[in-house]
Amino acid sequence: MPASSGPPAAAPPLQLEWRGQGPGQAMGTGLPLLHLPLSAQERTSLRGRRRSSCGRELQLLLPRGPALEPGEGLMPADGSVLVMVEPAPERVLVVRSPDALVLLQAAYHLGNRHVSLELRPGELRLLEDGVLEGLMRQRGLMIEHQMAPFLPEPGAYATAHHSHGHSHGQASPQPR
Repeated sequence: MPASSGPPAAAPPLQLEWRGQGPGQAMGTGLPLLHLPLSAQERTSLRGRRRSSCGRELQLLLPRGPALEPGEGLMPADGSVLVMVEPAPERVLVVRSPDALVLLQAAYHLGNRHVSLELRPGELRLLEDGVLEGLMRQRGLMIEHQMAPFLPEPGAYATAHHSHGHSHGQASPQPR
């Protein structure tokens, strides 16, 4: 009697162990390229299962270090594929005021509550929160809801050389 064949076994997750520079890393190498959209919170976790934008199972096994940044490349130990970190759209509040001092005061009050903020000319961005939205409206600020990538400031204890789109100094394997 033939053995019953159930659904095909899922491929094991691609184990990502290296991180480094982004787009230039893949130029001219012919490496397959996957995209990994991550929320701001997900970019802080260097371990765990994720899924690429095309549905490929990924397992992050990265050494301790700073949060992942959009544009950063991740690779398995064999260097067979490049996975680019991208910011996933999130529900954000865009806070604006024609008065720069009022906006600065809002940033102060939000920072005093340890709220992650993205700072842009003429606006603050934070993850949606009804209580904080009410506070900002009470202060006379204009609020807009958006689905957009959230790129918060890294904070006072981030490395001094932190900026979006750079390497964190970890070596990457040479593509084969």
